Amino acid sequence: MKTILTLTMVLISLSTSVVFAQVIRVDAKAGQAVYEQQCLHCHGAKLDGNGQDSKDLVIPPANLQSQKSRSKTDWELLVAISNGVLFSPMHGFRGKLTDQQMLDVLSYIRSVAPQDITS
Repeated sequence: MKTILTLTMVLISLSTSVVFAQVIRVDAKAGQAVYEQQCLHCHGAKLDGNGQDSKDLVIPPANLQSQKSRSKTDWELLVAISNGVLFSPMHGFRGKLTDQQMLDVLSYIRSVAPQDITS
């Protein structure tokens, strides 16, 4: 009985170690390239919402440098990137970008406009 209990504990320990060992790797440099290709024309080079196409939009693009945007969680930004924003010109990129590309774009945004953790 003691052997079975020990074996069970070892198996549980090994299986949870594998789960905790999975790390999401992001590449801000790759994210910058995707941002420049997909986001720059609306959100601008400074991520301030002043891209070349922004003047033609009824609802302006988000200023990713603003305190409001910087206070959003990574999850909230990923949902917006993936699914778009209702009643705005921000369309979703699910199916156009891979999950890795969306994570890389988020990493680039955070490198330029870090999360505001004080709010």
